[in-house]
Amino acid sequence: MADKSTAGTITIRTSTEVLAALGKLAESMDRPRNWVIEAALQSYLETQAWQVEGIREALDSLDRGESLSHEDVVSDLDTLLATHDG
Repeated sequence: MADKSTAGTITIRTSTEVLAALGKLAESMDRPRNWVIEAALQSYLETQAWQVEGIREALDSLDRGESLSHEDVVSDLDTLLATHDG
């Protein structure tokens, strides 16, 4: 979590349902709501960064001509399924 001496402040609007769920979760974890929000934001940011990086890597591989046709993928999948059917 962020060090309070270097922390910034944001304000958001959210539904009363989300606010209630946040309060309930924070209480059940014996943590302040701010801690739960910080943990949720950090998790979201890490996941989004991972996805963006994966997309960038995939686009780079396409630019290098590293791709398979739809037919090749279906054929490989059929082969894989046939080996595990029996």
